[in-house]
Formats: sequence, structure tokens, C-alpha cells
Amino acid sequence: MGKRRCVPPLEPKLAAGCCGVKKPKLSGSGTHSHGNQATTVPGSSSGPLQNHQHTDANNGRENVSDLTLGPGNSPITRMNPASGALSPLTRPNGTANSTKNLVVTAEMCCYCFDVLYCHLYGFPQPRLPRFTNDPYPLFVTWKTGRDKRLRGCIGTFSAMNLHSGLREYTLTSALKDSRFPPLTREELPKLFCSVSLLTNFEDASDYLDWEVGIHGIRIEFINEKGVKRTATYLPEVAKEQDWDQIQTIDSLLRKGGFKAPITNDFRKTIKLTRYRSEKVTISYAEYMASRQHCFQNGTLHAPPLYNHYS
Repeated sequence: MGKRRCVPPLEPKLAAGCCGVKKPKLSGSGTHSHGNQATTVPGSSSGPLQNHQHTDANNGRENVSDLTLGPGNSPITRMNPASGALSPLTRPNGTANSTKNLVVTAEMCCYCFDVLYCHLYGFPQPRLPRFTNDPYPLFVTWKTGRDKRLRGCIGTFSAMNLHSGLREYTLTSALKDSRFPPLTREELPKLFCSVSLLTNFEDASDYLDWEVGIHGIRIEFINEKGVKRTATYLPEVAKEQDWDQIQTIDSLLRKGGFKAPITNDFRKTIKLTRYRSEKVTISYAEYMASRQHCFQNGTLHAPPLYNHYS
């Protein structure tokens, strides 16, 4: 069994991206390179946009593949027309996720949309939200269109206060994911936003000490050049791709830039950390419904959050 830790043993403010299979890429490129590589473990970092050392200068971020629901513990959500908020759907047994009170909420996604909307339209950044400001490792994911193609995803394994962390990684994931050009106003109506909060970090006893669909994994290994590398997949990636544990580990090694033949003896040298996540996803349409008091005849008259949190 793994050894439990409250927080991941990573460098302060280490940013990451952890994408599974790369979605069809849009034309253009951003400032940072995120692709499907992993990080060279950096030293101290002065901020999320600095000292990032992926194989392709990936700024220490790894891109995330996401699902609407987390691995068995995130609530299914729907829009409440009266309040403009999202609420848990009733479970089959008539209870709404009775086993755990989740920290992640749809309002966090709405806040991410607020931040991006204000940035794209030149409004002052929104006021601080009312949801908890406790620190968590976090990721913000953007997808687009009916097929929900990945459009940007960056986060951090270092715990950040949610207000500043979501604001920072909203813009970083939307504008600085080097696989894609920065998001534009015209793309807003087709966007989906996901917020993932990472919890329950544990040192695994070996590279198989985790469960597909339950745990996200972060691996450390020494590549063929003697350089320490890391790579990660969020909990939903392996299940989404229908991979078993070995396939997931091997894919993650390749993502991390390991080019030599992968043997079972080499897999045994991997240091693996497993974790869980809470996730919620909303569409731009749901976001607009929750902020409808800020719009009149389809025209924005005030930055969304200024009214919502005043």
C-alpha cells in the first residue's frame, strides 16, 4: 500500500500539464511548449511562467486530458434555472453524493469564465469570488465544440490558494498552452471549462500500486541520458483511453521523453506518486445562464463578476 501524504512533495509553485492523447491541433502555436512531453525537475521557480523545462521548453507544465466527471466522486451537475447555479443531480439511490462533501464547485468554472471574459474584452479583472480560498493543487482545462477537442490545459501540483490559483491558470491555460494559439473572443460560445482539484497524494510501493480510473499518477525516472524526468496523467486519462496499467506507464514514459526500449526492469526503477481529483465542467451556455443578469439583449453591460459578487 502507498504511504499517505497531505500534499505532494514537489518544488514550490511547480506548474505542470498532464494531457493524455493529444486532440486535433488548431493552427498556430503559443508561447510555451506543452505537447505530450514531461518535465525535467526544475529547481526553484519564481512563478508559473518561469523556469519551466519540458523536453520542448514546456515550462514545467504537463497538459491534461479531462472528462466531465471525476473518477467516481464528482457530482453530476445541471443548471438550476431559478438561481443560475449548478446543483448536484440526485443519485440513483435518491441521494446526492452522500459519501463526500466536494470542494470543487461549478462556481469555480464560472469564475474561470469570468476571468477569461474580462481579459478578452478588456475589462478590469473580476473581484474575488466567495468560494473557499483554501490551497489545492489545481488544473484548468478548456475544450471546444461538440466533440470537446482539447484547447488548452495547464495546472500546478503545488498547492495554491484557489482565488489566485484559478485566476492565474485560467489565463495560462487559455493563452499560454504552446500547442495552441491563444483563445479568442470568437471561440467563447463553443468553450467548456473544467476545474480539477488534486487530493490524496500517496507514495506508491511500486509502479503498479494504483488503480485505473481511480488514481492519477505522477512518475519520476532517469532517462537514457541520466536526467531526472517527470510526467503525469490525471485519473480519467487511462480509463478514457482504455489503457491498462502497463500501457499507461509506457505511454507516460514516452510522454516524458524516454526513447529507449522499455523493459520490466526499467519500470521497476520508476518512483510513482498516486493521487485523486475532484472535477467539475460547465459549458459557456451554462456560464451565460448563471450570469444572465449581467446581459441585456445579448449585450454585455458590465464585467460579469462585478454584479455577481457585489
